[in-house]
Amino acid sequence: MKVAVTDIFDTSKTALQAYGAGDSQADAVAKAVVRAEVLGNIICGLYYLESYCTQLASGRVNGTVEPVVTQPRPGAVFSDARFGFAQPAFAAALPKAIEAARTNGVATLAIAHSHTCTSLGYFTEQIADAGLIGIGATNASPVVAPPGGNKAVIGTNPFAMSVPGDGKLAMHFDFSTSAVALGKITMAKAAGEKIPLGWAVDENGDPTTDPEAALKGALVSAGGYKGWGLGLMVELLAAGLTGSVNSLDVGGLKLPDGPPHGLGQFYILIDPTTHGDHFADRFARVANAVAAQDGARIPGAARKEMEVIDVPDALWSAVTKLAS
Repeated sequence: MKVAVTDIFDTSKTALQAYGAGDSQADAVAKAVVRAEVLGNIICGLYYLESYCTQLASGRVNGTVEPVVTQPRPGAVFSDARFGFAQPAFAAALPKAIEAARTNGVATLAIAHSHTCTSLGYFTEQIADAGLIGIGATNASPVVAPPGGNKAVIGTNPFAMSVPGDGKLAMHFDFSTSAVALGKITMAKAAGEKIPLGWAVDENGDPTTDPEAALKGALVSAGGYKGWGLGLMVELLAAGLTGSVNSLDVGGLKLPDGPPHGLGQFYILIDPTTHGDHFADRFARVANAVAAQDGARIPGAARKEMEVIDVPDALWSAVTKLAS
């Protein structure tokens, strides 16, 4: 099914409102769904819409609450999502955070007590669109075991970085600190496919290629101890600095019922001109060296935006049913 971007937005927003989201809240979340689909990030797009709707209906996420934005210090902005969606909480605080970064050279933006933000890079690229370097971190429900262990302690705990360029992003990456996103495990199970070794361990801590065994066990960190350390760093930023929950205290993100997610996201906004005008030249030096090598690229350089999205028939049927 070929679906226009405008239809994806309209149908997503209608579905969210049908299940209890307010107009501005549904608008903010639908924009994020569209952006994921435009970039081919299927896990964070329409694939997630049903979960949003079912959790609106169950009350696990508050679809009408207004975030409360404060500025405890000149270079720090805090947005309490109040157990609502992360997208409107970020949107409400972003202008103040951008102003603080331009005034101080650097600023932080903490989002607290929110529903999963889904695609972290969606937020850091908005920071870069304002001409600032955006770095973000968030945690999630526990699915990653420590090296040598078999019980999950932290989430996939992604971090992202977006760097502004001349009219487009100069660099952009957004990835989990686990070896793979949990969604790829669930998609493999649904498709009846095996997963590669190195993605997960079973409940005994042994490496497995069975997605069902992986879901009963735990994911592993990307790069072993190195990825584990990065995941812990994200945990401390997202939970420790925002006052939100630890990964250990979050139920499955897509479970229809249960306590609100209560997650946090932590962003750093940096004005690249604060210490001089050399940032672009230094970046170009590296980018040119990468471009000179066939097959190599700066992260995000190959991103392509689609105007018409190829949506699986069954998925689009489910989405339109939600909207009806």
